[in-house]
Amino acid sequence: MLHTYLPTPHDIVTLANIRATPAVSIYLRTTPLTQETKSNRIELKNLLKTALDEMTAAGIDKRSILPIEADVTDLIEDDDFWVTQANSLAIFATPERILTFQLGSHVTNLVEVSDRFHLKPLLRAVTFPHTAYVLALSMGAVRLVEVTPDNAPREVTVPSLPKSMADALGRRSHQERSGDMNKAEESSENALLTRYSRVIDKALRVVLTGQHRPLIIAAAEPLASVFRHVCSYHNLAAHVIPGSADRTPDHELATAAQAVLDNVYAGDIAAFHELYAQRTQQGRATTDITQAARAATYGAVDTLIVDMDTTISGFIDDEGAVTLDDAPDAVNYGVVDEIARRTLQAGGKVIAARRDDIPGKADLAAVLRYAF
Repeated sequence: MLHTYLPTPHDIVTLANIRATPAVSIYLRTTPLTQETKSNRIELKNLLKTALDEMTAAGIDKRSILPIEADVTDLIEDDDFWVTQANSLAIFATPERILTFQLGSHVTNLVEVSDRFHLKPLLRAVTFPHTAYVLALSMGAVRLVEVTPDNAPREVTVPSLPKSMADALGRRSHQERSGDMNKAEESSENALLTRYSRVIDKALRVVLTGQHRPLIIAAAEPLASVFRHVCSYHNLAAHVIPGSADRTPDHELATAAQAVLDNVYAGDIAAFHELYAQRTQQGRATTDITQAARAATYGAVDTLIVDMDTTISGFIDDEGAVTLDDAPDAVNYGVVDEIARRTLQAGGKVIAARRDDIPGKADLAAVLRYAF
């Protein structure tokens, strides 16, 4: 099973605001198969050595280096930690603390040492998730299925989830049964489906609170629309898996869910390209790193899409001027990552994508709030 632990939007902003000397970012491709994690631990040890060498070469005080070395080494040696892994591991360490996230996406192994964290690969994990929940819903049955890209789907245990519509409506309180509700309305199909959906929505809150992955409905009409109307979960997918899912195997639901996620991704990218084209005609879009850096520094970037796989090292000063410097040291950082960070800090939206999805196949593309 894939054990993911993804950052929340608040986590991203918190990480973006951290300044420390040093701040170490490590990304490691991992395996959810416990018996095969030995090679992951060896590779993490190698990445740690690279970070230690960079910090030492930069003359960083050993009293700042040793806590990071100790914390990452503890992770490497923690057998329990490696039992529950996903497809990638993100580690962020300063002398004061260490944070880890387990990602469903595949990342490129990377170590970055600077005074701030390298966040682009992490942004990709939350921009376009490859995991989802599928609510297989009908009047005769209901179940919640967790879908991940590399593991078999599994049914999630949801306390108080009704077994069927009859089960849900049998739970109505005495007050509801004896109230002033009009008898015709009470027995109407829409009213019954609405009550059923509300019972399900209430039960799901126990499992979905704090989650961010999409919830995809697999149901026939009109039940699909009725549940959408009452659902309180913040990330309900717009696309529905149509038809009754009573007898649909979980693996077929998983296949259909991945198609829905692909459609969501494609739609988001297409919408950005359309917006970018419109803003280009108004002088409010750019793929130029220098212009994007200045715009992000002054809070002018509304939406930014960046290539998650490329790192362009250098510096951006307080006025937004860019200096490129690709020397592997503990001082410089990824300038595109820094543009993304400044965009987030100003309340802008950042999308981490593949180069082919970026206008002009550039390192980045920015839609601006005003001509800059």
